[in-house]
Amino acid sequence: MDIKIQGGKSIKGEVETHGAKNCVTKELVASLLTSSECVLENVPDIIDVSLTLDMITALGGKVERKDRSCVVRTSNIKLMKRSEIDSFSGKSRVPILLCGPLLARLGEVFVPSLGGCNIGPRPIDFHINALKSLGAIVEENEDGLYLKADGLMGAKIALDYPSVGATEQVLLSSVLAKGKTVLSNAAVEPEIIDLVSLLQKMGAEISVDTDRQITIVGVEKLHGYRHVAMPDRLEAVSWACAAIATGGEVLVKDARQKDMITFLNKYRQIGGGFEVRDNGIKFWRETDIVKPVFIETDVHPGFMTDWQQPFVVVLTQADGVSIVHETVYENRFGFTETLNKMGAKIQLYRDCLGGMSCRFGQRNYLHSAVIVGRTPLKAGKIVVPDLRAGFSYIIAALIAKGVSQIQNINIIERGYEDFVGKLTSLGVDVCS
Repeated sequence: MDIKIQGGKSIKGEVETHGAKNCVTKELVASLLTSSECVLENVPDIIDVSLTLDMITALGGKVERKDRSCVVRTSNIKLMKRSEIDSFSGKSRVPILLCGPLLARLGEVFVPSLGGCNIGPRPIDFHINALKSLGAIVEENEDGLYLKADGLMGAKIALDYPSVGATEQVLLSSVLAKGKTVLSNAAVEPEIIDLVSLLQKMGAEISVDTDRQITIVGVEKLHGYRHVAMPDRLEAVSWACAAIATGGEVLVKDARQKDMITFLNKYRQIGGGFEVRDNGIKFWRETDIVKPVFIETDVHPGFMTDWQQPFVVVLTQADGVSIVHETVYENRFGFTETLNKMGAKIQLYRDCLGGMSCRFGQRNYLHSAVIVGRTPLKAGKIVVPDLRAGFSYIIAALIAKGVSQIQNINIIERGYEDFVGKLTSLGVDVCS
């Protein structure tokens, strides 16, 4: 499906956010750890959630959706048929997280080839090494991974990098393992803590230390949960960037300050205004011009890599030179080519600009960007490559002169519920 957006108009109004995509899908996977009923609330109506529920159903689980709640029962799970496995191949990265629960319940699992956003290589070595450390036997072929285990065992695991996905893998795989698992250099993003809270409700024994060490003592059995998923801070940031970029005003309902402190500081530095309310956060542009800034992405509590792309679009409208140093993904600036075609002036560099050297330095990766503003953007024909770049292109279309045509908006629907409807409610001229 394609849409057309008439640019050059400030947005104004309010939008409602629901559960974060980056934790809701993992918390639904956690329902496979028990045969008891699980209830997850504040669930968004997005493609990745539907895909996860379809996988649970294919495994023999029973799923009921009502309003914002999902009731999941997995008392009679089984391995998927090969035809069912193939239907999920390449569509999401969630399947790799099925490994721990299914090894605990069934002793074996086949995981299809992974998909997800096209933002450069995202190797699953961390996942595989962690599972091997816990005692899984892993066989890899062109179609995916076959794993088996006669009971997982606790282990000491040290991550080379605090990967969110690998941390989730260890949590989901070790809560039913025998003995103690000590995970060093773990990710501690709010979505991770939300998952830990849910697992604790299920009866897991998990402690999170201040030095990025997470200790899990395996238990014999977990029970069901009732849990309200945290709101999506990534969606909140997307609408905040749209507000300042267009000189508009948006109340993002249910956005939480504590999840966005680092972003809010940078937002204020470039001239953004915000007001924290009981029901969310209101965003607008407080200064006449957007101010340039230096940003370096990092793991939590640093500036999140998923915030970088919409922020870059805003910085094309800043009065001066901004620098963005990406340290989480090595190839996440591919989306800037389209912005340059629309009139932006963004130059990519292999050097670690503006900050300390990172793990991508001297490795031939274009992982630093210099953005020269202010540059007027012109409408164009835009093809959405991935989820976060997709919404960033929406922001670019909102500030561009003329009518932009955006293709592949179904990719944006993977993580943003009814975003076209929300655009319309904010006064944007949208047509298909």
